[in-house]
Amino acid sequence: MTRAQRVLTISAVSATLYFLALFAILPVPFVSEETAEKVLPVLPWWLLVSFGAYAMSTLGWNVMTIRDCPEAYHELMNEISSAKNDLRAQGVSVD
Repeated sequence: MTRAQRVLTISAVSATLYFLALFAILPVPFVSEETAEKVLPVLPWWLLVSFGAYAMSTLGWNVMTIRDCPEAYHELMNEISSAKNDLRAQGVSVD
């Protein structure tokens, strides 16, 4: 089973279980019905915000620790200098 198939299978099962719980067809164990009615409608937004926070923190950490990969740092610095040189050649003030 490929990774895409696995992700699609897990997503389909999770979405089915979520909608069954949302429409009160399937009871949520260990949670009162009143609490489930309040929490389940906002659960997708909470997951989206959590994923966004995780993605941004991962991106920030990787940007912050770019000097841990010296070859990537030097490659990036060379690309920046060549871009600045190209802009200067076109008459754009970069500094």
